[in-house]
Formats: sequence, structure tokens, C-alpha cells
Amino acid sequence: MRVEEHIEALAREGDRLAAAVAKADLDATVPTCPEWTVRELTHHVGRTQRWADAHIRDARTDPVAKEDEDAVWGVMPADPDLVGWFREGLDRLVGDLRAAPADVACWSFLPAPTPLAFWARRQAHETAIHRADAQSAIGDIDGVPAAFAADGVDELLMGFFSRPRNRVRAEATRTLQISATDADAAWTVHIGPDGARAERGAIGADCSLAGPASDLYLALWNRRGLDDLTVEGDRGLLDLWHERATVRWA
Repeated sequence: MRVEEHIEALAREGDRLAAAVAKADLDATVPTCPEWTVRELTHHVGRTQRWADAHIRDARTDPVAKEDEDAVWGVMPADPDLVGWFREGLDRLVGDLRAAPADVACWSFLPAPTPLAFWARRQAHETAIHRADAQSAIGDIDGVPAAFAADGVDELLMGFFSRPRNRVRAEATRTLQISATDADAAWTVHIGPDGARAERGAIGADCSLAGPASDLYLALWNRRGLDDLTVEGDRGLLDLWHERATVRWA
């Protein structure tokens, strides 16, 4: 996907997140992230977007220092102002991504063609997954377009779960194959004592998971179940994924 497409997706998913929060009880527990209320979820996404924007807007070559984070995201809003506060940060991020030069030099933390491409992609998917969280508090979760979903699976597997120190480990190396039935995309994840490592393409595996890209996207982020997806082989690998696949940027 192009940078412009990621920015458009960020704007779309942010608008859907804001609409869900506006309908929700802010004290309600988020079913897909039960450690958070809707209020806390919205604070998290709003802070993350302001934090991301600071790197782009100011062309920071080092990450925002811990002691500077409060100044970057500011005081949390009162409940009546929460949706407006979220939309303000979203609009600023979208605007600064669109205005940034293609060769802007700033800090990033996953492989990408450019820092701008990284931030546009990362914030689009960060917002989409948390939009799913917000919708889970008010009803059904909407899917995403197949191309965007496949891109998000690729970021998750080739980015987060191909880094050192990831927590998806097994005593002996086993393989999980993932195939999108509505997109030309497949991946194989090798899970062993040192963590997970992914590669693009289907090479045969101990367990295979197949389904529409949107469903795979939400399932691999642990935002939906697997009952209506096609699973063959050792389902224990999917249980391991569900237990261990948590994302941290650091």
C-alpha cells in the first residue's frame, strides 16, 4: 500500500473509532481488551497518536523521552470533551502526515521504505485495531478491506513477530502457515525456543490457518475467534499464539 492509502485508512478508522466511543458507556469494559474501560482505551489511542505525531512534526531522530511524554500528549480531557479531544489529535496527525516531506528523517521502530511510510502504516493499523476494540463495547466489530487487512497481517508478522525478544516461543521449532483466501497473500511463521520468525509465502506447516484477510487480521490480533476459519493440523500452535502474541513497541 502507498503512504497516501495508509493515511486515508487512518482517517477512516479514526472516524469510526470516534463514532463508536460517542455511543459507548465510557465506564464500560472493553471486551477485546478487558483491562481497559472505553475511556482508558480512548486515552491510550489519543496519547499514541499525539506521541507518533511528535516524531513526524518535529522530525525527531530519537524517541520521545519518558519524562517528556506528558508534555507531548497533554492533560486528559473531561468526559464530555473526550471525543472532541480524540478527533483533534487524529486530525493533527493526519494533517502532519500529509504535509510531511517524503524524505522526512525521524525515528521509527519497524522496517519500512521510509520513516514516513512506517508512521503512516503503523498509525493506520494501530487505530484500526483499537477501533475494533471500541466497537466491541457497543456491538459487532466491522471488518476492513482485504488489501488493508493483508497489509496489516504482513506488518504484524514480518514486523512485530520477526523481531528479537518476541514472546511467541515453543520448545521445539514448529511452523504456522497463514493464507488469505481473498488476497494474494500467505505467510509462514517459524516458532521456536528463540521466538517467532515469519517469511512471506506458504511452504507447508504443522498448522495452517486460512480465511478472508479481514478475519485473519482480527484473529491474529486476538480480536475475534477462529471457529469459522479453516484450521488444519496442530491447533495447539494457535492456542500458543493466542496466549503469547502480545505487541509492545519497545
